[in-house]
Amino acid sequence: MRLRNIKGAREVIEKSPFVELEPESCRGHWQERFGNDHPIWLEVGMGKGQFILEQARRHPEINFIGVEMYSSVLIRAVQKRQQEEERDNLLFLRIDARTLPECFAPGEVERIFLNFSDPWPKDRHAKRRLTSRQFLGRYEKILTDDGRVEFKTDNGDLYRFSLEEQRAAGWMLLYYTEDLHRDQKMMEDNVMTEYEERFSAKGNPIYKMVICQK
Repeated sequence: MRLRNIKGAREVIEKSPFVELEPESCRGHWQERFGNDHPIWLEVGMGKGQFILEQARRHPEINFIGVEMYSSVLIRAVQKRQQEEERDNLLFLRIDARTLPECFAPGEVERIFLNFSDPWPKDRHAKRRLTSRQFLGRYEKILTDDGRVEFKTDNGDLYRFSLEEQRAAGWMLLYYTEDLHRDQKMMEDNVMTEYEERFSAKGNPIYKMVICQK
């Protein structure tokens, strides 16, 4: 999908106090960056930010970092954040997720959220999928020993691929469902993204899996 360029987005992002422009310099020091010792949770590929903004509202005891590589998408999250009340538990990064180990030290992240990630449907692009074994290897480098990855999608093929990759990479499957909105237990703390609202309103089943390292 071709993203529409938004004039001035890069300039706004570079001036925003909510965006850390030099994440590599914070590697191993993110709690100092936030000014507290709270756990760090990431959303990788956060889109326009609805999910992570709501998570930050609900959990002031957690430090949240939203990762998005496209300025034309990140600008929407920055604009939403500007309209929020003052809080100190949310930052954004404009980076390629492949560089996560360069931005976070081993054991620095407690949880990673992957919501409605690009399915990259062509086989030759499989390693670009955020649930590929290549990306799971990157997450292993930054997660705590009991850290976990939570993944949601409406794409059945991507969900099945993700289950296969999780097994191949030696991760443990903690929870899974092929119809999240009919699973009362897993819906208890569910926060919907913009895509989830749209797809579920059409009656599309939402797949979810929660995995951790063995």
